[in-house]
Amino acid sequence: MDLQFEQLRTFVAVIDHGSFEAAARQLHVTPSAVSQRMKALETAVGRVLVERGRPAGVTPSGEVVLRLARQLALLETDVLDQLGDPAADEPAEFTRIPVVVNGDSLNTWVLPALAAAARQRICVDVYREDQDHSVELLRRGTVMAAVTSDSRPVQGCAVRPLGRMRYRPMASPDYVRTWLPDGPTIENLSRAPVLVFDRKDDLQHRYLRQRTRRPLDPPRSYLPSTGDFPEAIRLGLGWGMMPRQQSARYEAAGTVVPIDPDAVLDVPLYWQQWRLDSRLLTVLADAVADAAARSLDR
Repeated sequence: MDLQFEQLRTFVAVIDHGSFEAAARQLHVTPSAVSQRMKALETAVGRVLVERGRPAGVTPSGEVVLRLARQLALLETDVLDQLGDPAADEPAEFTRIPVVVNGDSLNTWVLPALAAAARQRICVDVYREDQDHSVELLRRGTVMAAVTSDSRPVQGCAVRPLGRMRYRPMASPDYVRTWLPDGPTIENLSRAPVLVFDRKDDLQHRYLRQRTRRPLDPPRSYLPSTGDFPEAIRLGLGWGMMPRQQSARYEAAGTVVPIDPDAVLDVPLYWQQWRLDSRLLTVLADAVADAAARSLDR
């Protein structure tokens, strides 16, 4: 099997940019050249690697080759970075590392880590995904690293614990007076509207099971926006689970309150990354770990 760097780079560009035409623009070649490289790569592997669609997808066999392509690209960049060029007037180019982060982490504590990595000439391509589902992007080769709640390492990955995000059920004072006048009883919680991030988010129902030990099904609204989620709770759209880092300023202003003061739900977070001896990937991992140590609970 003869896999060419040029073909592997083209494969990554097709998946990252969603089409042969977009990959051609990024690589400064013709769409025909992209098509020829992908045909040669698929012939060498003996498998179909790309699902031709809008956007282009990756087949199960393509996932394996995509991981290899990203690993080789990163290792190549590391080698060039270590060799350097004393005669060069321009600093080294930025290296792009795709990562997946859950929305609450992205909205509260991860951004300083990404900014620190940028100072080391690292660009990140951030995918947002629920912490319980983010490792799937690692398995597919879409990303090189993930903030996830899954401590079980994906094959070929290393795991580092980051800390815990502590969630509490919160609502506006008016909401509490209207829907929970005598507290979070089973009867009240069964009819009080709840705010849920999206259909993968089960934090609210984890709390309900923990509190009531019953399968309640209260009215629910969905709002897949981490920035607007606390505002919607403040406005009374429903009660919802908020991390400490997000609720603090609202609590200080008295605009949201815990509906069950003693209830907490801890979500442990981990950093999973490909098991590569890469200086740049280590720089990013250390920046994320440092930011987590300053913000997350232990």
